Amino acid sequence: MNMYEIIEEKKLSKNLSKEEIDYFIKGYTNGEIPDYQVSALLMAIYFNGLNTEETYYLTDAMVNSGDRIDLSAIDGIKVDKHSTGGVGDTTTLVVGPLVASCGVPFAKMSGRGLGHTGGTIDKLESIPGMNIDLSIAEFIENANAIKIAICGQTGDITPADKKLYALRDATATVDNVSLISSSILSKKIAVGADALILDVKTGSGAFMKTLEEARELSKMMVDLGHKFNRKTVALITNMDEPLGYAVGNALEVIEAINTLRGEGPRDLIELCLNLSSKLLVLSGKFNSEIEARKLLNENISAGLGLEKFKEFVSMQGGDISYINDLSKFELSSIKREIYSNSEGYVKKIDALEIGEVSKNLGAGRETKDSSIDLGAGILLNKKIDDFVKVGDLLATVYTEKESEIERAKNTILSAYKIGEENKDEYKLVLDEID
Repeated sequence: MNMYEIIEEKKLSKNLSKEEIDYFIKGYTNGEIPDYQVSALLMAIYFNGLNTEETYYLTDAMVNSGDRIDLSAIDGIKVDKHSTGGVGDTTTLVVGPLVASCGVPFAKMSGRGLGHTGGTIDKLESIPGMNIDLSIAEFIENANAIKIAICGQTGDITPADKKLYALRDATATVDNVSLISSSILSKKIAVGADALILDVKTGSGAFMKTLEEARELSKMMVDLGHKFNRKTVALITNMDEPLGYAVGNALEVIEAINTLRGEGPRDLIELCLNLSSKLLVLSGKFNSEIEARKLLNENISAGLGLEKFKEFVSMQGGDISYINDLSKFELSSIKREIYSNSEGYVKKIDALEIGEVSKNLGAGRETKDSSIDLGAGILLNKKIDDFVKVGDLLATVYTEKESEIERAKNTILSAYKIGEENKDEYKLVLDEID
């Protein structure tokens, strides 16, 4: 067996065996197979695809390329969630505390933002003192003590995925369903939660631009989850406009806290309740989502979700005075308001353009090594189906980059499509794959 033969087989659309995939992943991870051969194989996979069995073999090989975290010491059914990335996607900071407030352990390792999509770890670091570099022992201890732990991914989990992703990024082979699925699921399987909800975004601000693409990806990931004996469900959700009103790290934390107070945006509350209720059913806590939602709403009204968030922040070294007094969050010093120059109903808000503006204002990264401004971002004032008059406030931007203000203004005005009232109401949850 050699790499040339494996490339040749996939070039001819033949199925790769478990042994061949193990050979390629092990050799590449160890530095024995060069980038140029793996690049050739990735391009062959991109054009000729992998079937479900091959994708399972690839995922398994990547899981076994590094450490596997044993979470069996955490009491109960451990649950986790993953979003494929969007704009204003603050759900983890709401779903985690809500699920934990119901007595179900929420154990999640999260990443940082890249490009126009935000990262949970960056958002948490908006809270002074917040420690996201937990040891595995601390992670397990916290999950047992307060039913929630969120930390950054360790360097020894799925090293093959890290190498492959960097190469895919450089060779235009990122957007392949099997490669995306194996990348996401390998990290989730390696961490070891028992049940997983996948929030698969589709639309202008998502990687999957069409509903058909999102369905294909969702089905592949759910199938993989089941093959690894994980209870797995995917929700396909709309990212044709940003989720909620806040885009940017500190701004999104503030919005998450308000949502836990029961004062958040309607779309963010609805999605968080949807995701949380499904996790509670997957955990075995409830038999129906109706029962689960009842308890979730009760916990929001009683302030239990917010108290759990405070417990979580305190347990990981964060300053909870910021949760009690949101004015303590430091937003960027330059603040500009953007006003509408037309009248009508908001037909669409291009989420990708809003995400790119937020990134350019300092809230996001061009590369994984870029620094970010935790106080930068955009606070939207109008959403799809809202009526707007000339001179109405559309959005407020926060930045330390004076040179970006004019471009931000023009792009935000362009992102808002204003005209006649939409015939159909904006639908947030588009499908469910289980």
